[in-house]
Amino acid sequence: MKELNILIGQNLKSVRKSQNLSLDEAAALTGVSKPMLGQIERGKSNPTVTTLWKIAAGFKVPFSEFMKEPKLSYQFVSPLDLEPIMECDEKMKIFTMFSYNDNFEILYVDLEPGCIHISPKHPNEVEEYIFVMEGILRVKIGKKSMILKKGEALKFRANVEHEYANLENVKCRFQNINVYYKN
Repeated sequence: MKELNILIGQNLKSVRKSQNLSLDEAAALTGVSKPMLGQIERGKSNPTVTTLWKIAAGFKVPFSEFMKEPKLSYQFVSPLDLEPIMECDEKMKIFTMFSYNDNFEILYVDLEPGCIHISPKHPNEVEEYIFVMEGILRVKIGKKSMILKKGEALKFRANVEHEYANLENVKCRFQNINVYYKN
């Protein structure tokens, strides 16, 4: 696997070019500055999860579009072989198990104690499925808050700001499946 920042940069440039956008136009569309987009494209910057979501929303592509590698006839994935995207002062690790394929992506997420991650709203067509594998996860969707324990699951439309929080003293691990419905 390529270094993650290089892979993200190449995919970002490819998506931007496929939409015939200049860096100025991409900056206006995403709310991410032109210099930052240029640094990401050159592999000189590791964007945050929030920045990647802003770019994905602006380009109307899945979050994991930027971590996508060439397709193979099969794919074996272990989180031990993946470079995570770090967020929340490195208390949140997101591993892209399977990047966007057909209409979904599968993420493996570790939240260390005390991590609270606020995710911006996604386009209307995105639905998230959460399955807690370890620990306790608080999920807040808009103003509604719920607690999920090991073995419990939740699905929701991600068109509102939502939050993932580990308020316990042990790590929380969950799978996040994002489904992109096409209009």
